[in-house]
Amino acid sequence: MENIRELFQVMTRRFGLLNKNCCSIDPIDISLAQSHILYEIDKHHSPSMQQIADILAMDITTFSRQIQNLVKMGLVKKEPSPEDRRVYMLSLTTQGKFIATTIDREINQYLAEVFSRMTEFEKETVIRSIKLLNECMAKSSVCCKPLF
Repeated sequence: MENIRELFQVMTRRFGLLNKNCCSIDPIDISLAQSHILYEIDKHHSPSMQQIADILAMDITTFSRQIQNLVKMGLVKKEPSPEDRRVYMLSLTTQGKFIATTIDREINQYLAEVFSRMTEFEKETVIRSIKLLNECMAKSSVCCKPLF
């Protein structure tokens, strides 16, 4: 029987998910959490802080700290909503958009290089399997929570 945890451990290391900084776009170092935040802000049109925190399953306190760092770095704008001044809307600055696009391009190039080593059938099988795994994880009662 395969050691499934070991497979995920190795994949996590190969993706660099344990690295302190996932991406370095001179002279800015971006953490994995910050990369995810930039990606989600870029993907949604003027999302609220709560919306992105919920998508990333991050508690709002930790999320707020990350947003403050991204604002200080000049990558994110945080503005009160015109409808409700208690709600803050997020958007990327020009530099933030550049960083998000650069990270996206680099990750897509890496994945393209990895998938280039597979046949079309293998690639489709892996993608279908990842989709299935994501769907099953979403249905899990312990999804996005520590197991202990």
